[in-house]
Amino acid sequence: MTRPVNLILLGPPGAGKGTQARMLEERFGLVQLSTGDLLRGAVAAATPAGLAAKAVMEAGELVSDEIVLAVLKERLAQPDVGKGVILDGFPRTEAQAEALDALMDETGGKIDCVISLEVEDDAMVARVSGRYTCAGCGEGYHDEFKQPATAGVCDQCQSTEFSRRADDNAETVRTRLEAYHTQTAPLISYYRGRGTLVGVPAMADIDQIAKDLGKVVSGLMRG
Repeated sequence: MTRPVNLILLGPPGAGKGTQARMLEERFGLVQLSTGDLLRGAVAAATPAGLAAKAVMEAGELVSDEIVLAVLKERLAQPDVGKGVILDGFPRTEAQAEALDALMDETGGKIDCVISLEVEDDAMVARVSGRYTCAGCGEGYHDEFKQPATAGVCDQCQSTEFSRRADDNAETVRTRLEAYHTQTAPLISYYRGRGTLVGVPAMADIDQIAKDLGKVVSGLMRG
């Protein structure tokens, strides 16, 4: 017998949140909800909250917390999230965390666990600044960890064109890491105080991290 589980996944750029969230989706049937995807989906579906978000974005303004929460509320009412969700990118501040708690109370749910992927900043700089992708199919590579089998030729589509994100350089990555720590430190304290924070070392290989995360989620689902 299992029960629904709602998670928040925290981690700096390059920590592997997206990869681990996809693996948790596949293994446990959870649904990853990132802020960007939520907003795009609501706008495309022309929901009430989506229409409000669209008007704000078309005006070139930032979408308010209230609209994000309204979009999230609509999404949590959909039947495909019955086994639980993984929130990625929200909340980012303590005020958002408090608003999220109020929303979960209102909808009869709760945040069961906040998983913080613990990494070393210097390693993240090397990991992120070495990334590049195939311009043809989007397959990801890395200067150190994953190079094409044939130098300069994509393993998947045999394209010889590759690209790097302009912000995937050491200086920019360090700036993003500093911003993450500044924004997230209060959030970690907030959830630690509620007894829902779990730290998972994330410097191991992908499969080991997935195994450790799986133990956490399995335990939660068993209650």
